[in-house]
Amino acid sequence: MVNIQAIVFDLGGVLIDWNPRYLYRKLLKSDAEIEYFLNNICTPEWNAQQDAGRPFHEAAAILKMQHPQYAGLIDAYVQRWEETLGDADWETVGILREVKQMGVPVYALTNWSAETFPVARKKFEFLNWFAGILVSGEVKLKKPDPAIFRLLLEKYQLDATRTIYIDDIKENIVAAQPLGFRTIHFLNAAPLRAALREFGFNLK
Repeated sequence: MVNIQAIVFDLGGVLIDWNPRYLYRKLLKSDAEIEYFLNNICTPEWNAQQDAGRPFHEAAAILKMQHPQYAGLIDAYVQRWEETLGDADWETVGILREVKQMGVPVYALTNWSAETFPVARKKFEFLNWFAGILVSGEVKLKKPDPAIFRLLLEKYQLDATRTIYIDDIKENIVAAQPLGFRTIHFLNAAPLRAALREFGFNLK
């Protein structure tokens, strides 16, 4: 093993499937309506502000003033948020279990609202396996800001050069690299397993 001290996992898109379309398929009649709503009303950029710490009630109030005809659908994003969660990626959860059983400390760094993260923690027991989880909405910083990576290192006393960081978003991987992290761009479980083997992990 190449002197690895810890492994840090992203959550959404790596270990957990999240997609607001799961909810809006129940509320809107066509894919076109869903795509319009998620690209023009409750957009990824709007959601990202909650990941950065903005309260959902404030975010919803702003949108409802701008788009009163969509008030019910906007409220649903908040009130029925649990329905935007898909399942875990159980193959990747299996990899998490294997490296943890090897005695390697595992951590998580996630862009996630502080209000909704407890819902995921309740749903997915494996979130209790981590030695620590840094949630963007709680610290009011989010990836790819290098400051959140520095906070992770400081909070958990990690050496970036001895830490593997795994994320499905290339922009976040690029942001972590100048700080010294060893990185793996996540595509799915199979190449992740192969990449960890290259680091010296004797995975099944």
